[in-house]
Amino acid sequence: MTKQVPIVKAFEGGRKAFIPFITAGDPSLEDTERFIVAMARAGAGIIEIGIPFSDPIAEGPVIQEANVRALSAPGGCKTDAVFEMVARVREQVEVPLVFLTYLNPVFKYGYERFCKRCAEVGVSGLIIPDLPFEESGELRPIAATHGVDVISLIAPTSAARIREIAAAASGYIYVVSSLGVTGTRSVITTDIGAMVSEIRAVTDTPTAVGFGINTPEQAEHYAGLSDGAIVGSAIVKLVAANGANAEDPLAEYVREMVRAVKSAESGE
Repeated sequence: MTKQVPIVKAFEGGRKAFIPFITAGDPSLEDTERFIVAMARAGAGIIEIGIPFSDPIAEGPVIQEANVRALSAPGGCKTDAVFEMVARVREQVEVPLVFLTYLNPVFKYGYERFCKRCAEVGVSGLIIPDLPFEESGELRPIAATHGVDVISLIAPTSAARIREIAAAASGYIYVVSSLGVTGTRSVITTDIGAMVSEIRAVTDTPTAVGFGINTPEQAEHYAGLSDGAIVGSAIVKLVAANGANAEDPLAEYVREMVRAVKSAESGE
């Protein structure tokens, strides 16, 4: 059985993590494998891997289009093929790997079977944007049995439930910076500091801020308020622009963002 890398490893010793997201199968699974390895070697603390889905309701146009490209490729992009790709990645890198997927593919695959397969290939966490916290009680214990954290999302609209969600969290908490869908933003108006303070009042589980972050300045700022910064759309845009040749641009972007997050670490 392939060894999972605990998510806590990314935050050991007060480290802050830069967490890139990439859509599996865009433009091919072989390319995704190379891209993930390149981002890990460039310093990514955790890597989120999107399993393509036909109705990714939390995603903006950039990631929606990546899902379409992946699913439209010759042979499509089947869940089992994504698992096999991740197993190959795990042989090459030692960063924690997390799946971002939607509930339907996990439900159809079967909770037990899906989580068991995650453990076998070395996936340590699951982010399921369309699974409300109140309805996650069936999946969480099954995932925990296999060493898989179900990552909680806390959004600006979660105000009355922040402490309840945070208290049950494991792995890390995905702090959603803005209302709406994913995508790069020039301005983020949410009071992230207040949200993180609420979370830290009830748990030591690390927090990472996502939705809208795309510049080093944003990454440094929001990592300074939390334990890490998550970037998806800017990464996926690089893949869309460069196709199979995106490996070097991705590595350079990740290195730049890692430097920004580390600046926040040293600035505390």
